[in-house]
Amino acid sequence: MKVGVLALQGAVGEHIRSLESAGASGTAVKRTEQLSELDGLIIPGGESTTIGKLMRKYGFIEAIQDFSREGKPLFGTCAGLIVMAKEIEGGEESHLGLMDIKVSRNAFGRQRESFETDLEVKGLDAPLRAVFIRAPLITAAGPGVEVLSTYKDEIVTARQGHLLVSSFHPELTDDFSLHAYFVEMIKQTKRP
Repeated sequence: MKVGVLALQGAVGEHIRSLESAGASGTAVKRTEQLSELDGLIIPGGESTTIGKLMRKYGFIEAIQDFSREGKPLFGTCAGLIVMAKEIEGGEESHLGLMDIKVSRNAFGRQRESFETDLEVKGLDAPLRAVFIRAPLITAAGPGVEVLSTYKDEIVTARQGHLLVSSFHPELTDDFSLHAYFVEMIKQTKRP
């Protein structure tokens, strides 16, 4: 199983390490042609506006939308969550517009308000260590969106079919259980 990590910005190496710990082969994706070789794709954190601009510049918007239409799983973390959302508060244009969620950027404050916590995530056997860095928040979720975890009654992990998002950075700890959950999602879509 080959899973790509969009390598325009963010902790690409850390995501690849987590994927490999979860039993998948991880690869950095720098060209749209690579998408055809993949079973799943992670859109990592960074700065969502910058990632959006780079995706447009290199033709990734349409390519990833096509990838999603094929039913191939996508996982957006932190800024990747924003990039996947249908609506961004504050009037910012959506990027991929794939997931039926509304998001608020930097909802947890600036860099100095970053924090770690243990989260109960539906589908995981044990609490997950979550690192929040200038994290976004899901402020509204459509009827097809399953909430997987909340922090202080706010949605921070969600799934809609083959789409998975988290407000936090699961790749910045040694706990690869959310990556393993994503790998299992990919296995489910590959089964006849």
